Amino acid sequence: MGARCSKLSLCFWPSNTNLNDSSDIENGSRNEDSLPGFSEFSLDQLRVATGAFSSENIVSEHGEKAPNVVYRGKLADDRWIAVKRFNKSAWPDTRQFLEEARAVGQLRNERLANLIGCCCESDERLLVAEFMPNETLSRHLFHWETQPMKWAMRLRVALYLAHALDYCSSKGRALYHDLNAYRVLFDKDGNPRLSCFGLMKNSRDGKSYSTNLAFTPPEYLRTGRVTAESVVYSFGTLLLDLLSGKHIPPSHALDLIRGKNFLMLMDSCLEGHFSNDDGTELVRLASRCLQYEPRERPNAKSLVIALAPLQKETEAPSYVLMGIQHGTSSPKETVPLTPLGEACSRRDLTAIHEILEKVGYKDDEGVANELSFQVWTNQIQETLNSKKRGDISFRSKDLTTAIDCYTQFIEGGTMISPTVLARRSLCYLMSDMPQEALGDAMQAQVIHPDWPTALYLQAAALFSLGMDNDAHESLKDGTSLEAKKHRN
Repeated sequence: MGARCSKLSLCFWPSNTNLNDSSDIENGSRNEDSLPGFSEFSLDQLRVATGAFSSENIVSEHGEKAPNVVYRGKLADDRWIAVKRFNKSAWPDTRQFLEEARAVGQLRNERLANLIGCCCESDERLLVAEFMPNETLSRHLFHWETQPMKWAMRLRVALYLAHALDYCSSKGRALYHDLNAYRVLFDKDGNPRLSCFGLMKNSRDGKSYSTNLAFTPPEYLRTGRVTAESVVYSFGTLLLDLLSGKHIPPSHALDLIRGKNFLMLMDSCLEGHFSNDDGTELVRLASRCLQYEPRERPNAKSLVIALAPLQKETEAPSYVLMGIQHGTSSPKETVPLTPLGEACSRRDLTAIHEILEKVGYKDDEGVANELSFQVWTNQIQETLNSKKRGDISFRSKDLTTAIDCYTQFIEGGTMISPTVLARRSLCYLMSDMPQEALGDAMQAQVIHPDWPTALYLQAAALFSLGMDNDAHESLKDGTSLEAKKHRN
């Protein structure tokens, strides 16, 4: 959510490496001895590292289907880490958890955000990984602020991800659970790495392959099992993300591909920056990955072979292509949430209501109202009366009446007010209608693109829909707009 270019949706490698050197170098396996080893941490160590699991150190959290939270932390030796803390019902078998963690912890590759430890005390189950300071592919692809991801970088992401899957497969860990744009992280050099967390299997909270059935491999829907071919299918959905800059359901994309309309898939921000031949090759590879029959999909090694010749600007460091600061291994300083942002993050609807009522309509200032003077005398007065009745009902929390009156005002079409949309959005939220609330908040952003309130309300609606990652992105976008407004 909140991405630019009219879109309403934590890694290390020498930058001058020739991508066509030996297969060992291509797969990021050089200098593996220099990567951190695997350790078992005490709960006290991780509690200190994360500031007693402070909410300020939360990097991401998932909903009811996969209840876990990822924190950033700093060890006593000044290393930054990512700590994944499962809820108490996950991994009831202590031995199984330790065996899985130790097995994944044996993997060491510079295409992975490697697992460097775990903790298993009492009911606690925690995984510890290298911290990646430059956020996720989802953030850079769907929620960018200064520039869209360049074509050369998108191709590099695809190749490095294929390297990671090929390496894991060669080590007997071909199964990866719910591969998506949140699982691809960027290191201090701007290089993409695959999160090690998806390599863990058989936890009680890992039953759901995907939160969105439209992106789930068809054989998983039939059998409930993840296979190596399922992972390749998910890789195909990531190729669609890279091509389009949007999260497009595979069925829709395949319809466009079959109709030879693949250019309609391409991100409009890339226009003039890629050749049709390259686009065609990537679309062809995506369609092979998305074949309905698993046996018709390529394997991970084939993905590497297909993607290596497509690489562009191979001498350019990733941080240059990404347009990010080079070399920092510490997390970016976070801007504190405003009271409204904090209320939306907690889904405290009463507090949101109090803030919206108190602020009133001052944020509508400067928003153009298109008035039809031909109908001023009757229609505009009736429109204003609808708004007034809506405000009275909103204040008294008569939600049904408020929704009806605000709807009359909006459908009247003679005046435009993002605040009315925001208020109706909250009424929908308080009436347990999060999808409608999200629609109003998005429409308010269209009318007033630089209005943080619209993004905060989108976050509240997304939390209610169980889309926690997207909700956190909206909170970040709203906070960034807030900070920018105060700087100006």
